[in-house]
Amino acid sequence: MIDESETHGERQVTGQMAKSSKLIVAKRGKVLLVRRRRDRLWMFPGGRRRARETEKECLHREIKEELPKLRLGPVRLWKEVKSKNRRSGRKMSDAIFIASKASGRLKIGDKNEIDRATWRKPRGIRLTPTSRYIRNKLFPTS
Repeated sequence: MIDESETHGERQVTGQMAKSSKLIVAKRGKVLLVRRRRDRLWMFPGGRRRARETEKECLHREIKEELPKLRLGPVRLWKEVKSKNRRSGRKMSDAIFIASKASGRLKIGDKNEIDRATWRKPRGIRLTPTSRYIRNKLFPTS
């Protein structure tokens, strides 16, 4: 079960920062997704936060590493999500950011981690658990 934490600005009310950051950007009814090489699951781009790095700094660094030609418009924090992966038992903690615009080619930077990037509708595709949760909250079925 996923627990949604309340947020205040860019810091979580509890004072703890998320362990990773994800980017949501939609364009003409499609969202930006990347595919992990190791399990071929699709996800919203992003990754793990480093020590002394804010969630937003993490997001910008990860996007630059994964999709170096992508240019983002203003980015704002949407929500922080905490959950536990039911299969692995691993705790997840993500800061979810929304970008108002994105432009540039979807050239893969880190080919060891990501093997594809695309703009597509967020349904009918194998997503990671966190990305599935985000999709269901932001893009519910009618």
